[in-house]
Amino acid sequence: MDVEIQPHIGVGPFRFGMPFDEAMALGEGLGRISHRPGAERPPGKYVVNLDDSAFQFVLSFPQDGTLTAVELWRFRVEDADINVTFDGMDVFRTPSEQLVPQMEASAHSVVYDDDFGIHALPELKMSFANNSSFDYPEDAEGDPLYFDYVLVTTEPVR
Repeated sequence: MDVEIQPHIGVGPFRFGMPFDEAMALGEGLGRISHRPGAERPPGKYVVNLDDSAFQFVLSFPQDGTLTAVELWRFRVEDADINVTFDGMDVFRTPSEQLVPQMEASAHSVVYDDDFGIHALPELKMSFANNSSFDYPEDAEGDPLYFDYVLVTTEPVR
């Protein structure tokens, strides 16, 4: 599966402003949907789980029921047939220490928040992080090698 991140537009098949029912129909075609906090209708977060890889889309809907944010959680199966790209860069298979300079070389302003460990691209309303406790590949110092989380939203990020 190829998933393209398009800031201000959407992620993969999901588009910002998409009605809830349309997004759920797309999600059901991709995998199993679970709800946070358990509501059947917005507001809330709805998780689309691709069962064979543990890759997740987390879709956020405010009260009006239109998509405003997509969170991506990295697949847990290293050879998963999932490619998540942004501006031609593979965001979950390129080591984070290489990805950040590549984004900056592509004229994207990257701001690092040391308190939260988040790399934000404010003008694109995106952020990247290593938020999972899952045992992903590590570098020589024992730090996560790749980002495992991406947020793409219609709201400002810092």
